[in-house]
Amino acid sequence: MATYHGNVTSMAQRAPDAAAAPVIRTIGFAELGRALRRGWEDFKAVPSHAILLCVIYPVLGLVLARAVLGYSVIPLLFPLAAGFALIGPFAALGLYEMSRRRERGEPASAWHALEVVRSPSFGAMLGLGVLLLALFATWVATAQAIYIAAFGYAGVTGFSDFVTRVLTTPQGWWLIVVGCGVGFLFALVALCISVVSFPLMLERHASAADAMVTSLRAVAHNPVPMAAWGLIVAVLLVAGTLPFFLGLAVVIPLLGHATWHLYRETIEPELDPQPFPPRAHRERKPAADFPANLFPWRRRE
Repeated sequence: MATYHGNVTSMAQRAPDAAAAPVIRTIGFAELGRALRRGWEDFKAVPSHAILLCVIYPVLGLVLARAVLGYSVIPLLFPLAAGFALIGPFAALGLYEMSRRRERGEPASAWHALEVVRSPSFGAMLGLGVLLLALFATWVATAQAIYIAAFGYAGVTGFSDFVTRVLTTPQGWWLIVVGCGVGFLFALVALCISVVSFPLMLERHASAADAMVTSLRAVAHNPVPMAAWGLIVAVLLVAGTLPFFLGLAVVIPLLGHATWHLYRETIEPELDPQPFPPRAHRERKPAADFPANLFPWRRRE
């Protein structure tokens, strides 16, 4: 009898957790198209703010490319472009906030996008972002090792020389097959753990572990649409890098906004949403008291 009572108690304790777990919807290609259309509408509504938030990422791509191999960056241009898919979910945090605010009819600007730092789950977002950044660095190092295994340490004389090596030699064909296969594995890991993780943490203040579990459940529940979404992200990111990474200033905000709407299509709305905690009140101190207000205990005395 005691054992039965303990089992009932254990089940009662687990019930709230099971009830609180996000409900995953079944989606299809129509939902993917709708998410992209709504993401484009968000980008058109606040294009200057989106470009302001994302202009650093094309610059970051060029800086990373130069830092890795100096002037000989051509062999890693494609890995760097594909690598944006790994860190993009974290880089688009401000875009999720702008889409969330527009969805609720609230003002959406670059300043409002910074409200993400007030989220109770901001530390969890940073933790998952560091994980994605480590995954990105590992991918770049792996891509460089694959290229060296195929062609050695000899540099390329130009873009045409690199294209000729890759497309017309057995080593180049091996590089394409192995590189794309390994890159697919990295992209699959990033997709599975982050496709809805950051929007979930932003809206529901979930922990990083809960968000990743929900993301894995969403991918397992919709494997074909999620695979298609990953392919869409990869194609758009590669297309955005063609004009010297400048196209990413449009592609990244588009995908960021669209990811928020994909989250909306995939996860059932929360019945009792939790608002952001109120900003802590700060006592204003006059500038005339500047030396004294550094030592408040003396003023009390």
